[in-house]
Amino acid sequence: MQTTFIDFFSGIGGFRAGLEACGMKCVGHCEIGKYADRSYRAIFDVKEGEWFASDITKIEPGDVPYAHLWTAGFPCQDISVCGRQRGLAGERSGLFFELVRLIKGKAAEDRPQWVILENVKNLLYVHGGWDFATVLLEMAALGYDLQYGLVNSRDFGV
Repeated sequence: MQTTFIDFFSGIGGFRAGLEACGMKCVGHCEIGKYADRSYRAIFDVKEGEWFASDITKIEPGDVPYAHLWTAGFPCQDISVCGRQRGLAGERSGLFFELVRLIKGKAAEDRPQWVILENVKNLLYVHGGWDFATVLLEMAALGYDLQYGLVNSRDFGV
């Protein structure tokens, strides 16, 4: 059986590119930015039957099809050193909690087996590291074993 995934906060599809290159199948994506979504659809030739939602705040847990893996590069504007450092309390970066809401709303057997989250380096430091601790605690409370790391994109040809 092929491993499936859903791409939340998909942007133009960085997660999708990597996971499809590993043989996984995307069954849907969520992206509110119309130009990012337009690019995503063009890059990956998204087919009509693939699940899509634009606004994560308007999705109900039952609306999301099953997938083995969920990815989420949740917004970094409130976390980045270039922003105002509101962290997870910020309107955009706080959308992390919408992903948590969707997982919590799923029956245990319908939850993704794995979740991959991505954000900027400052997530480790904003609010003295408490926002990062919050991410870890929320995911652990959902029953996920956690691994995390800091990677430099230049080490991967970007």
